[in-house]
Amino acid sequence: MLVAAAVCPCPPLLVPEVAVGAAPELDAARAACTDALGVLAAARPGRLVVVGPVGGAETEEYPAGTAGSFRGFGVDLDVRLGAAEGAGTDARLPHSLGVAAWLLERTGWSDAPVEGFGVGESCPTERCVRSGRELAALDERVALLVMGDASACRTLKAPGYLDERAAPFDAQVARALGAADLAALTTLDTGLAHELKVSGRAPWQVLVGAAEGADLNGSLLYEDAPYGVGYVVAAWS
Repeated sequence: MLVAAAVCPCPPLLVPEVAVGAAPELDAARAACTDALGVLAAARPGRLVVVGPVGGAETEEYPAGTAGSFRGFGVDLDVRLGAAEGAGTDARLPHSLGVAAWLLERTGWSDAPVEGFGVGESCPTERCVRSGRELAALDERVALLVMGDASACRTLKAPGYLDERAAPFDAQVARALGAADLAALTTLDTGLAHELKVSGRAPWQVLVGAAEGADLNGSLLYEDAPYGVGYVVAAWS
């Protein structure tokens, strides 16, 4: 059963070594992520699953110890997901889960075994929800760290350029995540999310499935759009 969840954005710029001179611009987001992970630790889960977006429509599992790297961004920085017992795997963390691994290492996470679950950005809602139910059934006390960004179309300089639909969509997402509103997250417009380059839609809907019957309360810790991309941090407990 799900006992807690943290929702965080997953831009590599969240890692100061990647952001370099622009690092202070995301200090508030980093602080909010730290607070959200504190909620997970306080719940004392028996198992932590990190859920993040990957390309396509498929899902992918990443065992504890799976390695990731930010070398593709010109930074000599490697990360590992949880304990090292899975270090022999050939899999590599996608960037979304690499950012999660960095967040966990930064906060000294040691409360529960950690594993990763990648969900395709175009994965249908029904499959996302079903996957969430399966994750929640893995242990009597499961926590999720859910990674994903809102729209990438909030300003003229945003990766997806300015789209007037982006701000209302992101506001809807922030309200739903802050209120742990499962119905609102389930009914997010998947087509619009794709057009607005939203990477978090599928992971958020995995959270919906995991949270069914859990009666969790939500708290919105951060919502902003630096660089024209919507970033939301929330905690459910």
